[in-house]
Amino acid sequence: MATRAVVPADLEQTQLAVPGMHCAGCMGKVERGLLELPGIVSARVNLTARTVNVAHDKSVGDRDLVAALEAIGFESKPRRDLSTQRVSAARPLLAPLAVAAFAAMNVMLLSVSVWSGAQGATRDMFHWISAAIAIPAVSYAGRPFFASAWKALRRGTTNMDVPISIGVVLATALSFYEVIEGGGHAWFDGALMLLTFLLAGRVLDAMMRDRARAGVDALLGQAARGAMVVGPGGALEWRDADALAAGMTMRVAAGERLAADGTIVSGASRFDQSLLTGESAPVPAYPGDPVLAGTLNLDAPVDVTVTSAGGDTTLAEIARLMDASTQDRSKYVRIADRAARLYAPAVHTLAAVTALGWLLAGAGLYKALVIGVAVLIITCPCALGLAVPVAQVVASGAMMRMGIMVKDGSALERLAQADRALFDKTGTLTMGEALPDPAALDALPADASSIALALASHSRHPLSRALAKALAARGCRAAALGNVREDPGAGVFAIWRGEEVALRRPEAAEGTAVALEIAGQPTRLIGYADRLRPDAAAALARLAAMGMESSIVSGDNAAAVQEVARATGLTAQSAATPAEKQHLIARLKAGGRNVLMVGDGLNDGPALAAANVSMAPGAASEVGLQAADLVFMQDTLLSVPRAIAAARATMRVVRQNFALAAAYNVVAVPLAMAGLVTPLLAAVAMSLSSLIVVGNSLRLVRAAK
Repeated sequence: MATRAVVPADLEQTQLAVPGMHCAGCMGKVERGLLELPGIVSARVNLTARTVNVAHDKSVGDRDLVAALEAIGFESKPRRDLSTQRVSAARPLLAPLAVAAFAAMNVMLLSVSVWSGAQGATRDMFHWISAAIAIPAVSYAGRPFFASAWKALRRGTTNMDVPISIGVVLATALSFYEVIEGGGHAWFDGALMLLTFLLAGRVLDAMMRDRARAGVDALLGQAARGAMVVGPGGALEWRDADALAAGMTMRVAAGERLAADGTIVSGASRFDQSLLTGESAPVPAYPGDPVLAGTLNLDAPVDVTVTSAGGDTTLAEIARLMDASTQDRSKYVRIADRAARLYAPAVHTLAAVTALGWLLAGAGLYKALVIGVAVLIITCPCALGLAVPVAQVVASGAMMRMGIMVKDGSALERLAQADRALFDKTGTLTMGEALPDPAALDALPADASSIALALASHSRHPLSRALAKALAARGCRAAALGNVREDPGAGVFAIWRGEEVALRRPEAAEGTAVALEIAGQPTRLIGYADRLRPDAAAALARLAAMGMESSIVSGDNAAAVQEVARATGLTAQSAATPAEKQHLIARLKAGGRNVLMVGDGLNDGPALAAANVSMAPGAASEVGLQAADLVFMQDTLLSVPRAIAAARATMRVVRQNFALAAAYNVVAVPLAMAGLVTPLLAAVAMSLSSLIVVGNSLRLVRAAK
């Protein structure tokens, strides 16, 4: 069903977790650093998962890879198990952000008193209190930047954390010098504001990336943790999924999910295989039939001989497809990250040139350092760093109020560029629920309706539940039946007034249907049909007006898909496996299209992850919800064109934010280099530029309407 990534036989594939990566500059350093190691064929970073996949000779070991990354300043460790829980990127930053924000507010209050005219002993006391608050706060809250900068400098390299650390440390040190000397200026507030804004931007970005990684974890969570294994002599023993091996026999009870792929050796039941095939109806399986890990045994206990376990199951393969697709997506370099490569050397050069220039002009070392620090602070990329995440957060909030949840902030950027839409059928274009034909129900005599309701009420089959619900809604009363039994895959059988009655699978029927059999009466067929979402036509028309070409790709059978294709006027591909959906998306992307995938099923997970951007309805499976970038909670397909319109508005604001940030630097940097800006004014100017960016982003509050 799924295709495994092709690795030549003489090569090995190793995945390393690298939690210290946080920007495009880190990605480039990690990939280039590994490729310099002899025996490395390729290295591809997944920034969202903070991992790197390395193809290498067998002569290269894990220790060599870890040492190569250590040499360029990144801690890493091999990641062997897909089910290993990822470390949150945002959580370690929350405490430093809270400390920096709390300290900045308190120091700012003291600074206001100094600015208001406090002099002499009162001013000195406020400065000492500010130092007592700021120095430990800067030491703690600045650790994420200091540690990253120190690792880079120790290896003779640099990154964007280096100028940030130099600016914060120098501003704090010079401020403390002023406090000791009883000077009139201290810039603790500027250093703390700098850290607060930088940490806020980094936390927002990390939270979005954490959400994007949840899809694979949700899929792997569908597999059972273990199974009851039948040993020699019939002895039963519970084994974890990792301990299962080919040749073992699992005993799978009704209502239990399979922990491994296998073949039924005894018993018969129906299985919910929508996870893997997209087929909404349960599939009967008998001795000799294959069954797959993650699928749910619906009716009766079966014994299954294991054929594949652990990482070799089809479920694990789909997780790998999703993981690889997320990796491809992470190659989409964010606009702010692209600027990161140029930021550090440019700021270092500006600050150094400024300080040296003032020294050569005859200024003292203290004055030259103060001006150099002002340049470092005023060029702080707060506005640049906030330009994207704040616009994304404001737009995401507006969309949430309209029932559209944005899980990955970068999805708005990708959604704005989408020009090709693929829709799953069941549960996406349609309501996802097969309902009995009202005309067939109208034609049933009263006693037949009562018998049908009684039979349907004894089954958990989705068609029976829908029939029982429809008849009950009509006020029908259930007939009294005897000897009721349900045969998996066949139907429900009973005795009514001494006669045999049955609600069963029909011998032949067009589309989905059940047959109602009453002894002495003709067999009646009750057809079922899924309904299109009420506003599907309006949503598709609006998408077409926005320049989006749409079509259907579904795992359902051809007849069901063609019916929806005729109703919507879309082209369609039916009976598509998860891998085939993924291949279709790959072909469209290779043709230069930006693909939006809209789907809900568990089997849509790889396609949702492979598309440039993806959406799922709120009623989707957990895996579909986790794999999608956006989820529309309201029962309307108009959410799709609304989300696209909001995403395009968001990107317009992001571009404006970048223009504002660039204009700020064009005006402010020359003033700082000329010595006309103190570190405090630099911090204020930096903060104002950030507030302007935030204010501009707030215009997106109504973006989703």
